[in-house]
Amino acid sequence: MRPTSRQVWLAPAILVIAWLVAWVDPETGIRKWLGLREDLAAAQSRIAALQGAVASLDNQAGLLAADPLAIEAAIREDLGLARPGDTVVILREGAGDALRATP
Repeated sequence: MRPTSRQVWLAPAILVIAWLVAWVDPETGIRKWLGLREDLAAAQSRIAALQGAVASLDNQAGLLAADPLAIEAAIREDLGLARPGDTVVILREGAGDALRATP
């Protein structure tokens, strides 16, 4: 049995209609998929940045664990403390620019 011309056009017409419905529907289909792909790419780049930060912190932790004086210096810096006889210098943001500008 040979397909009629109506049957030949029916399958492509159904595919076109299905594609249009998938494109127009905001909750499902192609638009939703494209939005999810963008969200995934943003999440993956954030994961990569956070993994870099974790690696940097792991490196710092290793350095601190190896040197007791570094631990003390880090604690004093975080708490804003100084040893007796130390001179504390606090630079405000932009203060270095003024020092460089003077001849």
